[in-house]
Amino acid sequence: MNTPRRESILIVDDQEENLRVVGNVLTLMHYEVFLASNAEEAFLQLAQHSPDLILLDVMMPEIDGLTVCVRLKSHPRWADIPVIFLSADDDKNSIVQALETGGVDYVTKPFNRAELVSRVRTQLALKHARDRLRALAEDKDEILGILAHDLKNSLAGMKLSAGLLQTKNTELPPACSPLVDNIMDATERMLAFMQEFLANQRAEHLQIKHIPVSIGDVLARVISRHQAVAQVKKITLTAHIPKFPIHVTGDPEGVSQVLENLVSNAIKFSSSGCEVVVTLDHPVAGVVKCHVRDNGPGFTADDRARLFRRYGRLSAQPTGHESSTGLGLFIVKRLVDAMSGSIILAENCGSGSEFIISWPLAHSHS
Repeated sequence: MNTPRRESILIVDDQEENLRVVGNVLTLMHYEVFLASNAEEAFLQLAQHSPDLILLDVMMPEIDGLTVCVRLKSHPRWADIPVIFLSADDDKNSIVQALETGGVDYVTKPFNRAELVSRVRTQLALKHARDRLRALAEDKDEILGILAHDLKNSLAGMKLSAGLLQTKNTELPPACSPLVDNIMDATERMLAFMQEFLANQRAEHLQIKHIPVSIGDVLARVISRHQAVAQVKKITLTAHIPKFPIHVTGDPEGVSQVLENLVSNAIKFSSSGCEVVVTLDHPVAGVVKCHVRDNGPGFTADDRARLFRRYGRLSAQPTGHESSTGLGLFIVKRLVDAMSGSIILAENCGSGSEFIISWPLAHSHS
């Protein structure tokens, strides 16, 4: 049977009496204790041990506790270790300053032993909760990545096999032909779901850049990619893009993903004979607006209430048996917000719907 690891605490204080008293209290509570009388000794201890918690004196010669804390928080190995400050200074401004450097708590001297132990336990419990959540999040991402990769490969294989069977329709028994069509339809829907699900995962972990992006160029590429699908559904897809370059502040991948989702949705929910119009306005007051308008079924009042929710299924149904996960608009809203933009659904646009995205104009093009 494995003995559970003892929680460890590093105490940093230039007063030997404080080190002895605090060290004895925490040792009696069965914590593993490391001692340091100055900043240099503290970093030597940290090079050998990774404590679960640091008790740090504010007033120390040469390098004070605030400076030590700033250095700790800037180092990847130590940044997540909670720091409780110990100080005889109970001035409110000093406490605020200490917490702003990254400390999680502040205990004034002379301290009450029971209070100190209680605060130590609280911060250790919070750290363990954070560590557990981080581990669970990492496990989830790894499992989802594996599942998504393997499922995509399996579904792609099924789709290929079903496609080959469809080319042999005349050689199959009559009862088999609709079954093959069902398999093809189901695999296409699952593949579409996996692609949108993975897009959501990328949106959650995308490190958003804030650099100039030529939105006209991105929009032109998006329109070009969707023309074939629009033609198959007999939908007119039109774009109005100014001839001169317009640069917004955003992330190239993020801007592309936003426009891809909105144009794809407009085509997905429009019927044969409908029109999808995408318009990029001239910049006004440091903002560029992009309108994605269709004359499809539009949105009900209930739809509007849950428009940007994750997996928020709406009343409209795809017109060409396409897959709809309810993730698309959630991803769009998340990305637009991260790029300091905004998105709204126009209130009165007649039949159909109109999304308006406002992008901040890049400074050099303001």
